[in-house]
Amino acid sequence: MSARAVNDFTIRVATVNGSGSQSSNLVLTNAIARLGIPVAPKNVFPSNIEGLPTWFDVRVSALGYQCRARDFDVLVALNAATWQQDVAGVKSGGAVVHEESFPCKGDALREDLTYYAVPFTALAKEHFADKGDLRKYLMNMIYVGVVAQVLEIPEATIEESLRTQFRRKPKAVELNMAAVNVGLEYARGHLEKRDPWRLVPMTGKTDGLTFMEGNRASALGCIMGGCTVAAWYPITPSSSLCEYFIQYCERHRIDEDTGEHNFAIVQAEDELAAAGIVFGAGWAGARAMTSTSGPGISLMAEYAGYGYFAEVPGVIFDVQRAGPSTGLPTRTMQGDVSFAYTLSHGDTKHIVLLPATVAEAYEFATEAFDLAERFQTPVFVLSDLDLGMNSWLTPPLRYPEKPFDRGKVLGAEDLASMKAWGRYRDVDKDGIPYRTLPGTKHPNAGFFTRGTGHDEEARYSEMPDVWQRSLDRLVRKHDTARTVVPSPLAEEKKGTKAAIIGYGTTHHAIVEARDFLRDAGIELDYLRVRALPLSPDVATFITRHERVYVVEQNRDGQLYGIMRTELPTHLVGRLESIRHYNGVPIDAHAIIDPLLELERTPAVVAE
Repeated sequence: MSARAVNDFTIRVATVNGSGSQSSNLVLTNAIARLGIPVAPKNVFPSNIEGLPTWFDVRVSALGYQCRARDFDVLVALNAATWQQDVAGVKSGGAVVHEESFPCKGDALREDLTYYAVPFTALAKEHFADKGDLRKYLMNMIYVGVVAQVLEIPEATIEESLRTQFRRKPKAVELNMAAVNVGLEYARGHLEKRDPWRLVPMTGKTDGLTFMEGNRASALGCIMGGCTVAAWYPITPSSSLCEYFIQYCERHRIDEDTGEHNFAIVQAEDELAAAGIVFGAGWAGARAMTSTSGPGISLMAEYAGYGYFAEVPGVIFDVQRAGPSTGLPTRTMQGDVSFAYTLSHGDTKHIVLLPATVAEAYEFATEAFDLAERFQTPVFVLSDLDLGMNSWLTPPLRYPEKPFDRGKVLGAEDLASMKAWGRYRDVDKDGIPYRTLPGTKHPNAGFFTRGTGHDEEARYSEMPDVWQRSLDRLVRKHDTARTVVPSPLAEEKKGTKAAIIGYGTTHHAIVEARDFLRDAGIELDYLRVRALPLSPDVATFITRHERVYVVEQNRDGQLYGIMRTELPTHLVGRLESIRHYNGVPIDAHAIIDPLLELERTPAVVAE
């Protein structure tokens, strides 16, 4: 038996959007994790509400790899429209669990696969004839039972997972478990195990880990970061971030004395209005945020410039999807990096945070509010659909230990000790001025917040030298941020000539690709960029290497382009761009294959 056949394969479930398969797939995913085996679920679904094909991959990896696998080994086929296509994609030696009525002939019949025919439709009609519309959902639970029997998942483990999935709907547990048992019993009585794929319980691999989506983690980070105002307009794949935030606010943002809620949620008429509310709240002293995706970012461009030049804090979450235009709203991408970094008109450069994990989605959400107030500026947190909407195994999120950083805020006592102050003076030569908040009880506290030209005293001005001084100070502030934003993380060995630079969810594919290439005799150092502006550590890292591959999920190599613009000229020639942009999460071979070609190394074929 191949070593890969045990705890190292991918299950693909092919169904129809709107059929209720998500719950079934998560029950299966959680059951495998309960066996102590690391697992990574990836949902690839269409943007329509119902009827088009959807695929759900469950990657089982004893080594703990969390990225998508390019190939799959076990197919659960329930969509007649994609039947031949799905069978064609199964890796040689794989297994196919399929609806019995699907024709196993022609291209759909392969001698190198094991087929398990199951009358899912007939079983659902036989056992749940009185359940009406529920029958199609219960049919999905029947396949959970079949797969559990084929892959040797204990019935008790499936039931535990089922109870977790429906913990808020206890009445649904019994009915769904009945459907699982239908699948188990059919498989026991009719299917003889003929494939090599097996799940064997492990220890120490998933201890203390839990499943969480990045959007939920970001919402919790907003709560921990002191956010009390959210203005938003729903858009895939960011909507659940604000929805989770609302849930957390209703549970936790309650005044201890009055028992009343102390937060404000506004579903605005569009993203432009949402951004205006965020910066209005930020000017008033509240910590405020919005969540959106690429098309919403477009509408926020003018307010982003206003926040940048008037120097008003606000946090914008961009859960990136495939574009341009509305593009593929249910596919993932890292296509907004350069757009968000310079969003608005004229000369602007924003702070951009780039989380790669659920833990960072949480931590960077919290930190974004500190950075926004410290630097008095918009801060963008760029997640993506893969991180935001998929479930990831993650360690417990840490409770924040440091107090909020409100930045350079002058109170009444501060103003009383000063003869005068100027809203946009660079007193400390770090580019960051001092500000006051509305309601501060001192006659000198007031000032105009101008998005138009202004001098150091916040007075209107269109004088050329005044405008240039303002822009130069904002550059100093941006340079100050280089040493304050989350620093890059590096893994280096002395003497290694080649390296990879990545960011965001590309990280997980890079981890696997490096292991594979190391086994093939190619050692690569690794630096993960976690924020813009670029830390000075990036240039230092590149200096130590002859070739540096910049890996990202967009067509044009956007971080690569930023680096070519901002790094010293003598380092630019060392950079090579590796790009993945088909809308599905990047896999390790999307890095391995072009890198091997660029290295001019004989191709090594993965098992």
